[in-house]
Amino acid sequence: MQSECGAGDAWSSINIALAKDCLLGTASRIGTLEGRIPGLNDPSVGGLVLREPYGVIFAMAPWNAPYALGFRAVVGPVAAGNTVVFKGSELSPRCLWAVCSVLEEAGVPAGVLNYLACSPANAPGVAEAVIGAPAVKKINFTGSTAVGRIIGKLAGQHLKPVLLELGGKAPAIVCEDADLTLAAEQCVLGGFLNAGQICMSTEKVLVHQNIQEAFEAELRRAVDKLFPLDQDPPVLINAAAVVKNKELVRDATSKGARLVHGRLGDGAGGELRTALRPLVVAGVQPGMDMYLAESFGPSMSVIGFDSDAEALRLANEGEYGLSAAVFSRDLRRALRLARRIEAGAVHINRMTVQDEAALPHGGAKSSGYGRFNAGFDEWTRAKNITYDL
Repeated sequence: MQSECGAGDAWSSINIALAKDCLLGTASRIGTLEGRIPGLNDPSVGGLVLREPYGVIFAMAPWNAPYALGFRAVVGPVAAGNTVVFKGSELSPRCLWAVCSVLEEAGVPAGVLNYLACSPANAPGVAEAVIGAPAVKKINFTGSTAVGRIIGKLAGQHLKPVLLELGGKAPAIVCEDADLTLAAEQCVLGGFLNAGQICMSTEKVLVHQNIQEAFEAELRRAVDKLFPLDQDPPVLINAAAVVKNKELVRDATSKGARLVHGRLGDGAGGELRTALRPLVVAGVQPGMDMYLAESFGPSMSVIGFDSDAEALRLANEGEYGLSAAVFSRDLRRALRLARRIEAGAVHINRMTVQDEAALPHGGAKSSGYGRFNAGFDEWTRAKNITYDL
């Protein structure tokens, strides 16, 4: 994972821990796969409602968290009784091959889990062919919203159900009564862990205007503490990702935004094209590319608000709705805000990045639909059987 994706020690270790939790969590649910015997209108007729596997599931996992998301894509379907055709990201084929390899070593029978790898040029054709194959009954895909739209369209053409976990632009609301040190550190971790290359990464921090100056100072301290200059800068998947983030920041600052922390020339020794130190930009407004676009990198915007209503408007603005955070010492206020944020998950006084086996995971709006970690309902379908008593 480190050699293929450029991930650091912390993110690699987190992935291994999440993969383990996924395996253990899925195993613990196997005994919960059951049907029911409902009472029917005619007392002389009995009925069964069974949950049965679909058959063949087509799973696609991304490069940015290959072990956490690779295992998640396949172990639920397999545990529910399906077989899986698993297509790995073209950017991390070895990592995702390893997911299948260790499961084979553990005793998963031949033919239950089948791995596909292909070149980037061939990926669209491969995905279309597998989705269209009559044996494939359901699809799950984790990745960008742009590709998710294509997968959803192909699945719709073949009338096949699909689970999509897509992009995000996670907001964090920092209320006037928040613990500013805690909020700053959680926003920095949530924004820049794995160089911001997480679908749940904190991309826009919404802070009450009365505390914005003090909070920006805390943000600078948090970046210096958690991503110090004497350590190597975060490494991104490729040079294009660095260019994208620099261009987003450059566009914003050219239109009146200001850099709170970082500078556009930063890299490893100022030269490594795939590395970029965290960039924090304040005063981001509509009309700037950074306002709505998902950066998927180490750039974060800070936007002021003057009321809870405005904070909610800003948080819900845009097409994404995957993850969010609220920082406040007033739990009732935080819960009120959390209930009105359009997102699959909201974390109170915690960073936006959180995914664990006990919590259903998925998004709203253009962040997708369906839920991973939600038991076996996503991987089985109901069948009714009736009979005379």
